[in-house]
Order: sequence, then structure tokens, then C-alpha cells
Amino acid sequence: MMKIHPTALVAAGARLASDVAIGPYTIIGEHVEIGAGTTVGAHAVITGHTRIGECNQIFHFVSLGEAPQDKKYAGEPTRLEIGDHNVIREFCTFNTGTVQDRSVTTIGNHNWIMAYVHIAHDCVVGDRTIFANNASLAGHAEVGDWAILGGFTGVHQFCKVGAHVMTGISSVVFKDIPPFVMASGQPAAPHGLNSEGLKRRGFSADALAALKRAYKILYREGNTLAEAQAKLAPEAASHAEVQQLLDFLARAERGIIR
Repeated sequence: MMKIHPTALVAAGARLASDVAIGPYTIIGEHVEIGAGTTVGAHAVITGHTRIGECNQIFHFVSLGEAPQDKKYAGEPTRLEIGDHNVIREFCTFNTGTVQDRSVTTIGNHNWIMAYVHIAHDCVVGDRTIFANNASLAGHAEVGDWAILGGFTGVHQFCKVGAHVMTGISSVVFKDIPPFVMASGQPAAPHGLNSEGLKRRGFSADALAALKRAYKILYREGNTLAEAQAKLAPEAASHAEVQQLLDFLARAERGIIR
């Protein structure tokens, strides 16, 4: 049974599953869709063309689907799409996209997003990420699956953070971070392979050894990026994880952290 607090304001056009729970003083806009099993806390505002999937826990005082903070935005009906089984803590702000890019901001599934996180227009967040308190993405940024952003990490617009990356507290990311790497600093610099995280996720000893060799080629041997890519190609032929790294490097338009 749907549980909507009597003080909540839900627009007539909103589409809510039959068991959605809406807390006190929350506002739900007319173009919002919320899937089964999702709960929304008190004093939240969910507006814009926003679609939220199933079994999400959305806490108090969040703002989801508001207009992008982009001076070029002229009221176009851009979107925010959030998947399933996400935890979104207090005071988070996720904006819709812009027509200059994808027209949609996308959040995947099973993400743990702590308080005061900002995800700007046209960002893409994968699955099973962790955003610690006050981590922020500027417009057009991408974060891969299983990445962990430490508290107060700031990601510059158009930057990509690869899968299984981990950043330290207060990191400032101006360039792309390749998959599997630990990074920290202002600006963020590489500090080895995220070996412990990969072990916890079941990566084999063979895969870890291949990634360690790849990290050495990329960061320890003094190779240019082109030289590193050429040397990584034979490893990629027999290790899918190294191929994933190579694929990322091919898309690294801003260059990678050094």
C-alpha cells in the first residue's frame, strides 16, 4: 500500500508504484516516476523529468531532477534517470542533463551515495559505486562500476574515473583516472593499484599479476602513453582486465593522471 504523508505534495501527473513511501513535506513533480519499493524521506524535492527505479532509499532534504547549473540551459525537458537499490543520503543534489550533451544524467544500480554529494548535468555513474560525504562531479563526468570516491573528492567536468578506482579524501581530479588505480592529492596522482579492493571483489591472482605488470608499464617505466598502450596490447590479448584498461585509455580525452 502506498504511504504518502498527508503533508507531502504529489503532483497529479506523477507516476508512483503502489508501495512507494513519501515522507512529510516532500514535493514530487508532475513528470516524476518512482518504482516499487522506493522510500523518500522528509523535506525532499524530486522534480523535472526524473525516473527513479525500484527499492531505492532516498533520505531527507535531497534535491533530485532540478535544472542543471549551466548558463546555456533554456528550460529544455532534459532528464535524470536513477536505477535500482541505491542509497541516497541527506542533502544530495542530482541535476538533469543538457541538450548540448546526452540530455540525461544517469545513475546506475546498487550505489551508496553519502550526504551532500553533488552529481551535475550529463554525468554517468555506473553500478556499486561509493561516494563518501561531499564528493562532487562537475558536468559531463563519468564514474565506472565499483569506484570509490573519498570524502570531498572533486571531479572536474568531462573527466572519467575508471572502474574499481579509489580516491583519497579531498582529492582534486583534473584528468582521467584509469581503472583499478588508487589516486589522491591536489591534483590527484596515482598511488599504486587498488589491490586490496580487487582481492575483495574476487579478482584472481593471475588477473592481479597482469594488472600489476600493466601498472608498471603505464606509470613506472617512463613510457609515453602511446608507448604504454603498445606494450599493453600483448597482455590485453590474454587478460580481459588489461583490455579494459586499454579501452579506457583509448577514450581518455583529457589525458590521464600522472
